[in-house]
Amino acid sequence: MDIPQNAVKAEPAVQARPSGPHPIDVHVGARVKLRRMILGMSQEALGSALGLTFQQIQKYEKGVNRIGASRMFEIAKLLRVPVQFFYDDYEDEPLVGGGFAEDSDPVMDMVRSPEGVQLCRHFAAIKDQDVKKRVLELVRSIADTANI
Repeated sequence: MDIPQNAVKAEPAVQARPSGPHPIDVHVGARVKLRRMILGMSQEALGSALGLTFQQIQKYEKGVNRIGASRMFEIAKLLRVPVQFFYDDYEDEPLVGGGFAEDSDPVMDMVRSPEGVQLCRHFAAIKDQDVKKRVLELVRSIADTANI
């Protein structure tokens, strides 16, 4: 059957994405990693609790492998967060900027890093407010010296 030349072609409902992990899978995986690190849990420990290898956990955390609904539920229970935690802060399309490196927030980048999580966890464990102030002064002094 011939299609008339003046016929309107239907547009696909969803545009094709470039290959590679879907951004939501990458985001969810990063949130799994962040929460696991906040709790001080290793990939091996999480994998063992789920009956998986640490390599599978690595793939989840990188967004290479998608996390199914039942597995997501199990991970949320183990990491003691609601499932919604893994989707928090996700922007389907960035509100500002184009996702370029120069648009990133250095404070949030630090907090999401392994060192940042450890620093926050250990700093939070300090009960003495005077000690906290001295630690902050030390870090500020080091940062000031490093920027000279």
